Amino acid sequence: MAGHRIHKQGGLPDAKYICIFARKSATCTDNQAEPVAGSQSSLTRRYRETCTCIESLADRYRRSPDSITLVAVSKRHSADDVFRIACMGHRHFAESFVQEGAGKIAEVCRRLETAGLGTKLTWHFIGHIQSRKCRDIAHMFDWVHTIESDRVANRLNRFREGLGPLNVLIQMNLQHEPGKSGISEDRLEDLVRSVSAQPNLKLRGLMIIPRPEGNPSEQRKIFRRMSALLLQDRIRPYGLDQLSMGMSGDLEAAIAEGATMVRLGTAIFGPRPDQSR
Repeated sequence: MAGHRIHKQGGLPDAKYICIFARKSATCTDNQAEPVAGSQSSLTRRYRETCTCIESLADRYRRSPDSITLVAVSKRHSADDVFRIACMGHRHFAESFVQEGAGKIAEVCRRLETAGLGTKLTWHFIGHIQSRKCRDIAHMFDWVHTIESDRVANRLNRFREGLGPLNVLIQMNLQHEPGKSGISEDRLEDLVRSVSAQPNLKLRGLMIIPRPEGNPSEQRKIFRRMSALLLQDRIRPYGLDQLSMGMSGDLEAAIAEGATMVRLGTAIFGPRPDQSR
C-alpha cells in the first residue's frame, strides 16, 4: 500500500459501517487484550490483519489499495518491534517525539544494515513541532505532518539545506478545538503560499486529527471537508495530493473520503507500554 495521489470517488456505496478498529470483528481485531510486549507471532498477525483490513476497505469504497499508505505509528514502541515489521516489508513509520525517534531510527537502521537488508525506511514526524527541535526534525525525518506556522516552516527550510526537499503537510483544526494544534480554514491559503515558496520544503497536502466521534456519518463530514479543501480554486494550483487522516476509531470514514495516508499504532503494535513503570 503506497499512495501518491488522491483517487476521487463518485457514488460511494451507502454501506453499513463495520468500524473494524473501533470494535472486534471476525476479520480484523485491534487485540487490545494482548500483552504489551507480545510475541513475534502476535505482532506479525496484527500487522497482516491491519493490511488486510485496509485492502478490504479500499475495495469497499472502490479505491486502489496502492492509493493508501499505511503509516505505522511506532511511538512508545521498541526498535525491536519496528525492525520486525520492517523485515516484513513495511517502509513507513511515524514518531511523535524527537528524542525517542532519534535513538529508534539509528537502532533500526543499524540492525537492518547488520542483517544485510540495507532497506531505506521512510520516517514521518507527526508530533507537535518545537522551534528548538526543528534542526533535528529536518535532519532525521522524510515527512513532517504538522506544519502550522510560517516560523516553523522557515526554520525547517533553513535546517534542511543541502539534504533534499522535506515533504511536509499542513495540519488543520477545522473544528476549532482549543488547545489542539492546527490552523483554521481561513488561514490555509496564506500558509500554503508561504510554505510552497520554501526551496527546501515540498508541500504535499494536509493532515488532521479530528475530535473523537462515534457517529460514522459525522466522521465522514469532517474528512469530506478536508478532501474539498484540496479542490478549491485557490488551493488546487499548488498541486497538493496527500491527505493524512484516519486512525483506529475513524479509519473507514477516512478511507471512504479519500485519505492517502492512515496513521495506525495500537492496531499494529498493540497497547503502548506504561511509561510510568
